[in-house]
Order: sequence, then structure tokens, then C-alpha cells
Amino acid sequence: MNHHKAGLLFGVSAYALWGAFPLYWPLLKPATALEIVSHRAVWTMVFCIIILAITKSLKATRETMKRPKVAARLFVTSILISINWLVYIWATNNGHVVEASLGYYINPLVMIGFGVFFLKEKMRPLQWLAVGIATLGALVLTFDYGRLPWIALTLAITWGSYGFIKKQLGLGALEGLAIETLFASLPYLLYLLYLGNKGTGQFGHGAGITILLLSAGAVTAIPLLLFNGATTRLPLTMLGLLQYITPTIQFSIGVWVRHENMPATRWIGFVIIWIALITLAADLIKSSRSIDYRIA
Repeated sequence: MNHHKAGLLFGVSAYALWGAFPLYWPLLKPATALEIVSHRAVWTMVFCIIILAITKSLKATRETMKRPKVAARLFVTSILISINWLVYIWATNNGHVVEASLGYYINPLVMIGFGVFFLKEKMRPLQWLAVGIATLGALVLTFDYGRLPWIALTLAITWGSYGFIKKQLGLGALEGLAIETLFASLPYLLYLLYLGNKGTGQFGHGAGITILLLSAGAVTAIPLLLFNGATTRLPLTMLGLLQYITPTIQFSIGVWVRHENMPATRWIGFVIIWIALITLAADLIKSSRSIDYRIA
């Protein structure tokens, strides 16, 4: 297998695994979203430390933690990723997979907004058109839901903010994730100990649920490692286009597996969003640029 084909395999695998997450998290019920996120953070940290030890990267990671400005930003990203994980898992376990997929569809547009407002980048005509079309789609969906699509907006804004800060830091994905989960693990571990002491936690209440909770770390980190393998082998333009695999799989699961309600107005809203994304993809191909995008 040549370099490019290997990268394509890694990239498609990473985005497909992220897209399949709505099938995994419901398996952890009756654990609550907070309990699942707590296990996810703790076991992801353990998994990352093992991989860093195997690759002899622990020393470099410790040195990174000693840089106050970097550590402070990673503390912020640990909060953002915790909010993102909590909202996403709650949404997928409570019948809102379609709205969660919407968050990742509009995330590239959020990243454009960050570039314009914080990095003073200038938007090209096709980008303006894509943003305008997407705004119309969001208004249609707001009308359909009878409220702002807060799940989608929360996921898009937290992940967009997370990606923006991480892009500024320029750290390795696994290194950054290890430090973030280390920061978050203490309160999560205390919460899990509290649940265990009360006897209300699901860990240890059956081999199946215990293995699934333990596996949350690997489930989180493996797609990230595949994504890293893809980034070193594929053009950014290709990665930018592959990113839409994830929300498309999520949307399909929500509609055809979980059978979530999709009235005509909601279909219209999503079609408008898809038109905006096609416009953005055209601009991406034309300019050979992409938006940094990773799934929670």
C-alpha cells in the first residue's frame, strides 16, 4: 500500500469511527452522561500515558506541562472538551443524534468565523455565500425546533474554540489530549469514587458495562491516532473534504437507525445546510485550503 492510499485508509477510518460514536455511547446505559464522560476522561488519560510511554514521549510531555502559558491554555481546552463530550453524549443517549450531527456540519463555518474575528482573515466570496446560506438553514431549523438548536450550537462553538486554541499551540494531538485529560481527571475521578461509595456507579456492576466503560479511553484515542496518520500522508484539502463523513454517518444513524423525528421543515433546513457545505467544499477545492477539524 502506497503512502497516499495508507493516508486515505487512516483518514476514512478515523472519520468513520467518529461517525459511529452514537452507536457506542448508548451501550453504556444506564450510566449517566456525566458518569460516562468521567470514565472517558480517566481512561483516555491512562491510554494516552501508555502510548506516550511506548513511544518514549513522556519526558517531552512533562516538559510541555512546565510551560505556564501552554499549560494554562490546555486547562481551558480541557474545560471546552469536557463540555463538548458531556453535551454530545447526553444528546446521543437522549434522542438528539440528528441535532448533534448538525453541530459538526456547521463547525467548519464556526472555524471560518474564528479566523475572521480573531485572526483578521478576509473571507472569499464563496465563503460569504456559504455562511449566508447556512444562516438561512439555521433560521429554518430554529423555526422547526421552536427554539435555537442549542445542542448543535454548543457542540460547534465548544469544538470550534477547542480547535482554535489547539491550532495556536501546535502540539501533537496525543500529547495535548494526555495533558487535557490529566487536568480533568482529578474532579472526574473524585466523582467516580463518590458514585462508587454510594453504590450508584455502573463500574463493576457487570462484566459487560465495566469493559465498555474501560474501553472509552481506547475508543477516544484510536481515531485520533488514525487521524494523525492521515495528516502526515494526505493534502489538507483532502482531509477537509473527508471531514463530512462523520456528521453524515451520525445523521444517518439518527434518522434510519434511531428513527428520530424528521418533519419536512427539518429536512429543508438540513438541505440548506448541505448546500452551504457544498459551496464551502467548492471554495476549499478552488483555494486548496482546509479547515482544521477533529471530532469529539
